[in-house]
Amino acid sequence: MLEPYGWNPRVAALTVGAELRIARVIRIDRGVYTVVTHQGLATGSLSGELKHARDPTARPTIGDWVGVDADTVVREVLTRASVFLRGDGEKLQAQAVAANVDVVFVVQAIDELNVRRLERELVLAHQSGAQPVVVLSKADQCSTVDELVRVAVSCAPGLDVLATSTVTSVGVTRLARYGDGGKTLAFIGASGVGKSTLVNALLGSEVQLTGEVREYDGRGRHTTSARSLFPLASGGVLIDTPGLRSVGMWRSDEGIAAAFRDIEELGESCKFSDCSHDHEPDCAVLAEVELGKLDPERVANYRLLTAELDQLDDEAEARQRVVKQQQRLATAQGRTPTARRATRRATPRE
Repeated sequence: MLEPYGWNPRVAALTVGAELRIARVIRIDRGVYTVVTHQGLATGSLSGELKHARDPTARPTIGDWVGVDADTVVREVLTRASVFLRGDGEKLQAQAVAANVDVVFVVQAIDELNVRRLERELVLAHQSGAQPVVVLSKADQCSTVDELVRVAVSCAPGLDVLATSTVTSVGVTRLARYGDGGKTLAFIGASGVGKSTLVNALLGSEVQLTGEVREYDGRGRHTTSARSLFPLASGGVLIDTPGLRSVGMWRSDEGIAAAFRDIEELGESCKFSDCSHDHEPDCAVLAEVELGKLDPERVANYRLLTAELDQLDDEAEARQRVVKQQQRLATAQGRTPTARRATRRATPRE
């Protein structure tokens, strides 16, 4: 039963605890987990340990391989081959959006191509460990497809860039081929760019609701509220996630290096090893900008995202210092913060 859901030699080699069986999370909807095991589909729940895990990324997400007990309680999250993360700026924590993805389709509507957002999304896609592919949807609505594909290629060095249309079926068959061999595919992108429509086209059925684009701002209504995984006829599987209306960065040094490979490689020829590519003398990156070989806005976005990540690092380290100080204080008092709260609740008022 697991073969249509991405079962492969890597997963077969994973081990689960005693009296647990392996399963894959194929749907999450308002805290309800649907999993598939060798015996079939089942609705599951999380163990208390996972539900209250301090690190949100330790909890299972769509695409995870997990260990479940006889009551379909998820008790283990097995080693991930990849994980797509986005940042929660308020809590300074990462959120796992999808796991064990082989190919990430980064989708933008071609007639509303935003290269700066695309660069940001590619940082996150690269950081996941999956292979990013840029998908430009709604090509039937655009008269300058070739030109915009070239623009996307310029900010996605080394990556496949596909123009697609579910109206004319352009590019849809090629998208499906990425799932050959049982690979897991995932779509990311803002609401209204056509992810759910592409899901329906690949699966050949209306499994996801689609919404009309609002007339006053050209943006789509958010129609997908659940995260779901679907088997493909090709033998692969496909994950659809809710639209990322606000792409939150997370600590993504590897993602930055991969998404801006051209700038990183040029930076190795700069005079200063810590060159910011802003004003320093003998900067190889700025030299390419002056020659018209490198987009100055791309360089500016690289600096912006790098600074954003540096700030995240500083804030995360500051938060860790506060947590450690609180833990030391609790230890010095001979009880944990949880025990201290329990003591206060148990003490009667005088």
